[in-house]
Amino acid sequence: MLDKFFNITGQGSSMKTEIVAGLTTFATMAYILAVNPYFLSVAGMDYGAVMTATALSAVIATLVMALVAKLPFALAPGMGLNAFFAFTVCGVMGCSWQLALTAVFAEGIIFLLLTFFNVREAIINSIPTNIKHAISVGIGLFIAFIGLAHQDVAIIVQGQGIPVHLGNLHAPGALLCILGIIVIGVLLIRKVKGAILIGLLIITVVGLIPGLEITNLPKDGALVSLPPSLKPIFFQFVGFEEILSWKFVSILFVFLFVDMFDTVGTLVGVASKADLLDEEGRVPRVKQALFADAIGTTAGAVLGTSTVTTYVESAAGVAEGGKTGMTSLVVAFMFFLALFFTPLFTMIPAAASSSVLVIIGIFMMSPITKINFEDYSEFIPAFLTMIMMPLSYSIAEGIAFGMLSYVILKVLTGRYKELNIAMICIAFIFVLKYVYNIGE
Repeated sequence: MLDKFFNITGQGSSMKTEIVAGLTTFATMAYILAVNPYFLSVAGMDYGAVMTATALSAVIATLVMALVAKLPFALAPGMGLNAFFAFTVCGVMGCSWQLALTAVFAEGIIFLLLTFFNVREAIINSIPTNIKHAISVGIGLFIAFIGLAHQDVAIIVQGQGIPVHLGNLHAPGALLCILGIIVIGVLLIRKVKGAILIGLLIITVVGLIPGLEITNLPKDGALVSLPPSLKPIFFQFVGFEEILSWKFVSILFVFLFVDMFDTVGTLVGVASKADLLDEEGRVPRVKQALFADAIGTTAGAVLGTSTVTTYVESAAGVAEGGKTGMTSLVVAFMFFLALFFTPLFTMIPAAASSSVLVIIGIFMMSPITKINFEDYSEFIPAFLTMIMMPLSYSIAEGIAFGMLSYVILKVLTGRYKELNIAMICIAFIFVLKYVYNIGE
């Protein structure tokens, strides 16, 4: 029945492949169960309640992706957006976490409306095919950089006098990350099914060895527990008097802008890698996928967590052969289990997940062969898209540089007929962003 519903065989996949893909995707993003509560607890929110909200919002959004969009993408509260929520909105700006949650809720409602009226779909479809392929490559470079620069791995660290340099390769985290890359690489070369998941588990176990000890066992030894109550953070929104302010509008705009283009970039990039784009370079059932994102964000705000978005770690499952909504259904099920097995799922060390991110980054590079290198009006924007994602530490900024340069070069070389209204409008929005330093 599931095979027929998801058209697994018709997509050239199998139930086993889809299940392994789902487990792999979940394993690479399980860290959010520990990281998101930590970030939001800094803003004054209850750690246990946020952990429950994190898992439940991931379940809701990923189920919609699985059952409605039928795509192999997973969703959860997004990294970067949760940091903005905790450290900028609640920290630097001194706003309450209730105000921040209200902004996230408003963002979700706006995204539902934009998706219903096909505005977000039009934005995705307006992105030129070469830039779509470049987005995939840029995300690959970006997530590999995230893996190498993770504070518990620190193979790449902030430099003195130079932006970055090599860290201490003798540190346990760095050593095990490198070992993970080698182990997964060997398994891939030998065509072992589930290579990424196997490598992840091996490094988690090796991390228990005395002297390394980067895998943290549950403090009380319990692997099963009931989820903490949502009561401290459930439906905690501010009144209209606080919403009607420029501060609230500016916070809302940043949430909207970053989530909009991060989600667009992830959907396009991972779909390109999974070879899911149609002949016109469009993501199939993209409207339904965007609804999953909007519903997840709205529900997440009600439950008590920051913006829910599509995860670049979905590429891990795609790399294992995941092609259908069955992959995301498995991820949703695992997040549901995580509500009761949180101590077990949070054992995976950063070194293990970072090695996986580097491997995924390598996989994401393959669409570079589809980029037109001969036409500089196409290649220059594609290059800027690719390089700006890791250097600016933002998918959204990479898309901004790519789209702006694409429109400018086409206009200045007399090839403006290759543009459409949506491209021009997007470029204009990016110009306003940089002129007025919105979100800076």
